Amino acid sequence: MKKHHQIEDVRIENGTLSLVIDGTCIERSLKSVSDLLENAKEEELKEFDISPSGYGIYWPLIDEDISIDGLLGIEHHPHLSRKSA
Repeated sequence: MKKHHQIEDVRIENGTLSLVIDGTCIERSLKSVSDLLENAKEEELKEFDISPSGYGIYWPLIDEDISIDGLLGIEHHPHLSRKSA
């Protein structure tokens, strides 16, 4: 399986999500990422899973997941199919 992103060293401290994505350190305030993460308890934030594909991170105790592309500001646009005339 090809990994979408390589995600390492995920930490949440002082209201900031810090992680390494594809070798680059990224920091985002929880407020800018998710209201659920911002309002979660410390023990809820410690319990998370990184998807095997590297597409996202999931916090099961608060049922919240975030996409890595979203953190990086990568937008995906669906391809519009055109009918042949």
